[in-house]
Amino acid sequence: MKFAHVMTGTLLILAANAALAESTLRIGIQDDPDILDPHRSRTYSGRLVYTALCDKLVDITPQLEYVPQLATAWTWSEDNKTLSMTLREGVTFHDGEPLDAAAVKFNLDRARTLPDSLRKSELASVDSVEVVDPKTVAIKLKQPDATLISQLSDRAGMMLAPKASQGDVGSKPVCSGPYKFVQRVQQDRIVLERFEQYWNKQAYHFDKVVFLPIPDTSVRLANLRSGDLDIIERVAPTDVKTARADSKLTVYSTPGLGYMQLMFNIANGDKANSPIGKDKRVRKAFELSIDRDAINQVVFEGLYAPSAQPFPGNSPYYDKSLPIPARDVEKSKALLTEAGVKMPLTVDLKVANNPIAQQVGQIIQAMAGEAGFNVNLVATEYATMLSEQQSGNFQIGMSAWSGRPDPDGDIHQFVTCKGGQNDGKYCNPKLDDLLNKARQVNDTAQRQALYHEALRLLADEVPTAYLYFDPRIIAARNNVTGFVPNPDGLIRLTNVAFKP
Repeated sequence: MKFAHVMTGTLLILAANAALAESTLRIGIQDDPDILDPHRSRTYSGRLVYTALCDKLVDITPQLEYVPQLATAWTWSEDNKTLSMTLREGVTFHDGEPLDAAAVKFNLDRARTLPDSLRKSELASVDSVEVVDPKTVAIKLKQPDATLISQLSDRAGMMLAPKASQGDVGSKPVCSGPYKFVQRVQQDRIVLERFEQYWNKQAYHFDKVVFLPIPDTSVRLANLRSGDLDIIERVAPTDVKTARADSKLTVYSTPGLGYMQLMFNIANGDKANSPIGKDKRVRKAFELSIDRDAINQVVFEGLYAPSAQPFPGNSPYYDKSLPIPARDVEKSKALLTEAGVKMPLTVDLKVANNPIAQQVGQIIQAMAGEAGFNVNLVATEYATMLSEQQSGNFQIGMSAWSGRPDPDGDIHQFVTCKGGQNDGKYCNPKLDDLLNKARQVNDTAQRQALYHEALRLLADEVPTAYLYFDPRIIAARNNVTGFVPNPDGLIRLTNVAFKP
């Protein structure tokens, strides 16, 4: 079966290559992205494509510092309620429309008001956006927001061409990045080509960039080793030794910001009407059935970092006094008995259709089975899985988050009452108050106290169970030069080229 997958993937790539120029960079990605509209999308694979397609107001360095991209400078008012940004001169969108303050206002207003925008909670502090002059925009806030620069360094800060964005953005996005959209074939490829009017054109060296979704990690690596791909992301830990032993490849491994979580459906439609959705004791019982260290050793060769928090262990907001719950099958059974649950309790666990996610799901299935749960694994394409979570068609969803430099980006939108990615519809006004206050203070010690109180509340009510943080492992052929890895795992193509 795997041989068939290898041959199918290779034939598709070879067929695509026949029509491509020599200066084409082929990137193998794990999932097919969801809609290519920065305000409505949520997949990590989409962010990989956006890095070449859609510039942001602000970017992030490998040291997790904020640096200019479309905005060359920014200042805060004395009361920290107005952020003024100076825009880069000479920037145009892919359709020739100029990028000015009016375009920035259009995008921020669209992100805040589009009915199905997932950026609303990220920009909830914004009261209005004002055009000061063509190259200066003032973002007026309802209250101080320590997270805003971080939000503008990702999809909330990506700029779409206003005129072109009146139509169907998702099928043909028009941005201002170094490469412009050419074609998308669902589940097959996304093709971009060099934008000749890009403001920093001299730093980009490929005529075309092709993203090829290949969910099977072994197939991705096989295509890289054969030369049918130039770069692949999310190399499986079990493949790292093989990749490092190949003299034609270079492996980049960077501690990551992203985590895996089990999100429980608390109040999103009929699927929430189950013991695990309605009783925190049942959710705690499920969590206590899991051995995070065993998952790390069996699936990830010990390379991942088990965790029960949404912040990595090196974050100043990580609570060292809140231990990872140890596996306790007897306590898990006792909680189910206390909750009046008849065992075995059948629950559906949705996972992505890639080998690693399915392997983690199978281990959880076996572990939870010993504690009184009958886990039904439901594997589906990742973007589809997220869409079903959003609509409430799940009981437990195992979904990844790629992480953000500011802690707010790793927690607020998933667990606040109106959070844009709170698929389980968990709602606790006390938690909202804590996380909203944390957005408004810049003092690290004050934010720590607020986040630590929020983490303890989450540990008690278990609307989501965090599993582990993953390093960002990328492999490239040795003829690819200039690549610099980043903890966010995104493949930035600045100064990347083929060896002459």
